Amino acid sequence: MRYCLFMDNGRYKCDLLILGAGIIGFSIGISYLQKFPAKRVVIAEKERSLGVHASGRNSGVLHAGFYYSPDSLKAKFCRDGNFQLKKLIKKWEIPVREVGKVVVARNDIENEQLDKLFSRGIQNGVDLELMDENFLIEFEPLAKTTHRFIWSPTTSVSDPKMLLTALQSEFQNLGGKIDFNSFVHLGVKSGEVYDRSNKYNPSLIVNAAGAQADRISRQINVGLDYAMLPFMGVYRVAQRNQLPLQRLVYPVPHPVNPFLGVHFTLTVDGLVKVGPTAIPILGREQYSINEGWSIPDVIQAFKASSALMKGTSHDLGAIFKSEWPKIFLSQLIEESAELVPNARKVQKWAKKPPGIRAQLVHLPTGKLEQDFVVKDYLNSIHVLNAVSPGWTSALPLGKWITDTYLG
Repeated sequence: MRYCLFMDNGRYKCDLLILGAGIIGFSIGISYLQKFPAKRVVIAEKERSLGVHASGRNSGVLHAGFYYSPDSLKAKFCRDGNFQLKKLIKKWEIPVREVGKVVVARNDIENEQLDKLFSRGIQNGVDLELMDENFLIEFEPLAKTTHRFIWSPTTSVSDPKMLLTALQSEFQNLGGKIDFNSFVHLGVKSGEVYDRSNKYNPSLIVNAAGAQADRISRQINVGLDYAMLPFMGVYRVAQRNQLPLQRLVYPVPHPVNPFLGVHFTLTVDGLVKVGPTAIPILGREQYSINEGWSIPDVIQAFKASSALMKGTSHDLGAIFKSEWPKIFLSQLIEESAELVPNARKVQKWAKKPPGIRAQLVHLPTGKLEQDFVVKDYLNSIHVLNAVSPGWTSALPLGKWITDTYLG
């Protein structure tokens, strides 16, 4: 392996320094080394191991790509990312369940919205079918719908941590180096972004630090028109023999908010998951009440919340009102039973470790940012809003960043 070990005044000299060993960081590193195999690349990760945050806590769903506006980066990369991840999964013999997904309508209004969702998917080149409710029993007998439903055959589930480990191996096999427990602070000097911690001397820097990416970018005044409002997602799980679903079951998503609503997913080890919530919180790593938040986090959340309340695109009060009750299991199950009534019969739902959606708010407009956000400044690139379907889209997104900004 060709590691980045050349020293320059006591610092590691490298061609590319990537901040964050998540799926986005690895995808960029792999793409860059495939294009420039002689280059030296290092990933600096602040944690001591992989998958501590979003890349290891996501649902494991390989999305098909039909939710997203056709002119968005999400639409551009999600469908192809689904296929590329499946090739990687096959190569590394990672478990995957090609179960597909049904999107059901809970009422007449959602039934009408199915047309827009289906049309968007067709524009995005996604394999979909819009079907009469009489056929739902052939796909998912436990689900119910109003008049029609969408069938998505390419939606699948896999294991996020196993996939992340495979990406680590791919990156290292290409000669990349990973530094765990490594913190980087950026500054600008002589028209160049550099590492103020004096550990690295990189030619190029990519900030792919997930929930911390906007905090890092603000060190050099990049992304100042955004603020972070984290949303906690909590899932509950049950054994499949208590609720023998065959497919993923989703509602029609909210027409404005970037959340998919409470839904049912399956896992590769035979569990049924219901969730997630989308609860606004203060800390971007606040997995419990007493940890993972800071005063700067609170300030950012306050800025984002204030902008949302002043804006006209989203109703923060309505989000709080609809999401906070789902902390209670009874409310979560009652909402999920609108999709799968037998959820009420499950005797035991266990908790899963929560995840956090690091959602950016555009301060001038008060909008929740719906697409990936990538900013470049001098010799640095900043991936600021790699939220869902960031996991599914990672490989083509990484190649696009390499081709557009790094080579």
